[in-house]
Amino acid sequence: MAIHKLQIVDFLSIDYELIAIHTSIEDYRLAYFLNKELEIKLSKNNLNVAIETPEGKSAFNHYFYDDEKKDIQWNLIENKTTINTTNKKSAGIFENMEVNVYLLPEYKKADFFLKIENVDSFFKIKEVTKKIELINQVSMSYVLDKDNLKSKNNLIF
Repeated sequence: MAIHKLQIVDFLSIDYELIAIHTSIEDYRLAYFLNKELEIKLSKNNLNVAIETPEGKSAFNHYFYDDEKKDIQWNLIENKTTINTTNKKSAGIFENMEVNVYLLPEYKKADFFLKIENVDSFFKIKEVTKKIELINQVSMSYVLDKDNLKSKNNLIF
């Protein structure tokens, strides 16, 4: 009888695409335009994406759509949020400060990320970015190389 060993690597797969979006519009408006252009149904998720940083706990707005026909999950996440911190070393006017926290600090200029999960080799990511760029309020969108992300653990939610 043959023995078949399963390695933990067998279960690890990077089956998602990540698109950076540069825009100055609010998250709910971007979700609306993405729904219209990509023919999806993003809706606000009550649970924000939370991460722990040296500055403190932060939460990022999150929109989600589960396309059950194609078995694809769409996630729209903001990249930047502001948290209040208390600086105990200095008193007075600088005691409470607002600090910007980024989901992916290596892409500080990106305003949002569109994470598309359960994609296969036939998924046409370039067509998605072209459709996103058709939105007048979007200045730029591009596919990120997820293998070279330093803070890819922030995308686990």
